[in-house]
This record gives sequence, structure tokens and C-alpha cells, in this order.
Amino acid sequence: MAAVQDALLVAGGLGTRMLPTSASVPKEALPLVDVPALVHLAREAVAAGVQRLHIISSPRKDMNALLGDHAWLQEKRPDLDPQLLSPFSDVEVHIHIQHEPLGLGNAIESALGDIEGPFLVLLGDNILLDQHSSPQEFTPSNASKKLVENFEKNGLPCVGLLAVQPEEVSNYGVVRKEGEKILEICEKPTQEQAPSNLVLCGRYLFTSDAKNLLRHYDVETYGELQSIALQQHWMKNDGLLGVELTNFQWYDSGKPLPWLQAQVDHALRRNDLSTAFRAWLRERLDQD
Repeated sequence: MAAVQDALLVAGGLGTRMLPTSASVPKEALPLVDVPALVHLAREAVAAGVQRLHIISSPRKDMNALLGDHAWLQEKRPDLDPQLLSPFSDVEVHIHIQHEPLGLGNAIESALGDIEGPFLVLLGDNILLDQHSSPQEFTPSNASKKLVENFEKNGLPCVGLLAVQPEEVSNYGVVRKEGEKILEICEKPTQEQAPSNLVLCGRYLFTSDAKNLLRHYDVETYGELQSIALQQHWMKNDGLLGVELTNFQWYDSGKPLPWLQAQVDHALRRNDLSTAFRAWLRERLDQD
């Protein structure tokens, strides 16, 4: 079985819901308190064992500042974990341009000419954390690692799943499954139509046949549902597995309110911030 050596970080969206900030700063550069979103994703992928990162961007985004090596700042902040100042120094980085916003499948296709074998896909505005560490002792998320472990055991494509509140299912792709095997993906169903409260959460592990399958399930025919058609193909054949990511927090940098909530929740869970921040928050709320 081929090892998972590549990860695609999908960062092509323009972030219109985060305007005006996203007009000058890529939403993937927005910090979760003090660590940029893309750095969280990159370190998660490296912790899962990948050797190459493929960043899917758009023609209007400049990712150079975010991808730079800032090790020279270590002397000014020797307390910081070095991997946060040089988050891409131990991995190959390739930039691919998605020229039109034609959905996830099309974004993946833009990088597949440089990939052989199975690969991870991480959506750039979705941070999944089971660790809430400080920049002094940074611990990356284990979300992608769990998908790789599942693939090494079963040899089948798999997706990350998280449970949401029943009233939230209409915002997501919702799955019906039996054991680990996914039987159906319902795109943004009503609460009454939803087969479960387990939803796709922006983490995928696709097998090498994805390249040919995406040519078959082309974007001209399937549009933004191209990647769903790909996953449905696997469901109907050898199988697509769901990996439930329990005890993870899901943070979305694509909308102002969820991103504000993410800052508060993450800060309250961090050992270096929680005590002082919680005290301030209580005092502030008591003023209203």
C-alpha cells in the first residue's frame, strides 16, 4: 500500500464573507488568537506524515508572506516553538492556481498533475483541534493523522466526520453510514430529511484513482458537486469510510461570527490564557 506523502491545502476562495479584511489579508492568514489558520493546517498535515504540501490558491491571492521562513525572529522571541516561525521549512511546498472558483473537485484537479498515490485534502477555512496548546509548546491537531491511520488499516478512501446540533445539519453534507462505511451523502438537507447529525468537516483522504475519476465526473457536468460525485462512486464500489473525529473543536474562519466565537473558545481552552481571559470575560459580562 502506498504511503500518504501529499496533502492539498485548499485556499482558493476569495473569502467574500470576511470582507473587508479578506480584501487585503487572505482568510487563511487570519490568526486563531496568535497562530495563522494555514499554519495550523500545515503542521497538522506534517504531523500526519506528509512530505509535500500543495497549496491551492487563486490568481488574486499573494501567499508569499505567509509561506516565508521567519526563523530570523527566533532571537527576538526565543520562547516560541520554532515550528511556528518556520512552519514550511521541513516540507516541500507547491503552489497551484485554481483560476475559477468551480468547487472542491476542480480545486483538487489543479494539483493532481504533481501527485501520485493517495493524498490528504484539508479545507483552508476549517481548523479542527483536539489540542489547545500555546505558541511556546505548540502541538498540532491529530485530525489528518487519524485519517491516515484509517487508510493504513483499510486501504480505502475516507473522510472526517463531526457531530453537529440537529438544527445545524442544513449547512453541511450529512452522511448515512453503517459501521465505518458511508452509504449516502445528503447535501444540506432539512433537519427532518437528514439521515444523521454527522457531517463532512473539511478533511478527506482520497486514493490515487481520484485523478481519473475526476476526469470522468467532470466539472462541466457536475459543477460544484463534482467532489460529491467522486465520493458517491467510491460508495457504490469498493467503499468510502467515515472517520468520526470525537473530542475535536471545529473552527471556521470563513464567517465573522463563527470566527469570533472560535477566538473565545480557543482562548478559554488554552492553559496560558484561560485563567486571565475567563476572569476578564466574567467581569465584562457583569457590566451588561
